[in-house]
Amino acid sequence: MSTSIMHIKPEDIDSIEKRRGYTISIIGCEKIGILHACLFAESGFQVICVDTNRALVNNLARGKALFLKREIEPVLKKHVKGGCLKAMNDVKAAVAQSDITVVTTPAEIDERKKVSYSSIENVCKKVGSSFRRGALVIVMSVVGPGTTDGLIREILESTSGFKRGVDFGLAYSPIRVLDERTLEKLAGYKRIVAATDKNSLNVTSTILEVIAKNGVIRTEDVKTVEAVTLFESVQHYANVALTNEFALFCEKAGIDYVKAQRFAGTSVYDALALPTLTCRNVHGEPYLLLEEAENLNVKLRIPTVAREVNEEILKHAVSLIREALRSCGKTLRRAKISLLGVSQTPNVKDAPKDSTKRLAKMLETKGAKISVYDPYLRSNELADLGYPSKKTLTDAMESVDCIVILTGHNRFKRLNLKKLRIMAKMPAAIVDFEGVITPEKVEMEGFIYRGLGRGVWKK
Repeated sequence: MSTSIMHIKPEDIDSIEKRRGYTISIIGCEKIGILHACLFAESGFQVICVDTNRALVNNLARGKALFLKREIEPVLKKHVKGGCLKAMNDVKAAVAQSDITVVTTPAEIDERKKVSYSSIENVCKKVGSSFRRGALVIVMSVVGPGTTDGLIREILESTSGFKRGVDFGLAYSPIRVLDERTLEKLAGYKRIVAATDKNSLNVTSTILEVIAKNGVIRTEDVKTVEAVTLFESVQHYANVALTNEFALFCEKAGIDYVKAQRFAGTSVYDALALPTLTCRNVHGEPYLLLEEAENLNVKLRIPTVAREVNEEILKHAVSLIREALRSCGKTLRRAKISLLGVSQTPNVKDAPKDSTKRLAKMLETKGAKISVYDPYLRSNELADLGYPSKKTLTDAMESVDCIVILTGHNRFKRLNLKKLRIMAKMPAAIVDFEGVITPEKVEMEGFIYRGLGRGVWKK
């Protein structure tokens, strides 16, 4: 018989065979949730993936992944076939049969840019009404300072009738900014585990040390960990904003930012990042921090400006596309525009970029005819994501007025410009937001070139 999870010791789970006696439910099956499901399943735990998205759950139940397909799908298929990984929509049913519940449900940002914890609250109510005495809840969602030991604890206690630290465990272990969210990166990531009671802290650390190759950092200061998680994300977000400001300057000054980046140093302090329309792996954190600051009557000026800069960059992207078309003697209205790239990570099937959909909607609102192509996503998958898609790159190029590169896939770096000139409706434009094509080569073939930070075009 397995030891109760809240009395677990390292020797109780020091082999795959021993871990088979414990079940972990992962609530929220987006990228972070699925990566954790794979790591736990590979380590020997029984895993239940839970999400309200029925299509997502159906795919997982068949071992299908929507991102990092080559890396994740073999792991999913192996453990689904072996019976160690299941997927379902019913949170209560999953929690009722689990020893550990991992919550990855994110806070939401509404259209007014206000933070809503309603999804997390709903999940916690279902968890609290379903878990057994002696269960452990690990929160991995990024939340504002005080949320785990305040809102989340209160909901779990009121719905369960149990007491945190006595009847059940509660800990916080967020995933902070990672350049690449892959199984290997996540496994090598040194985790922070925070809990206000020592038993929850020790048990959670023991569990996570199984999947964290570089160990964990333990602390009873949950509020500080919640804060530093936001700080790291917002610092990255502010750096992106500064880079985008440099890019805007270069466009006006006739300077190629990409060339400037190559001349810059290589240390952590003097390296320059590339400008981007998408701040990867940073989503609602700036809004969370700014709302917390507003509640405390603290004015955070740099994050506020960073948010404004990064929110305006898509509008600037539309302006670049409009100006490129104007140089072709065309207008944005009724222009046929092909957007190349949806995947967040080049050369793999990854979670879709939010910026691609937003840019497509902005261009359509202004009367452009949009199509989307990504070599790592089938046309029906793109359609399911809400994109007007093309099956092949050739289809995407046919009679196009403007090509917009949004992901730096190698396939797009090797575009045959001579062939493209025959297929496109010349004069046509190429707007490269990833810096993958040399401006001189584009203009040599008769295209109008524009790019983020590329103040080097001649036409």
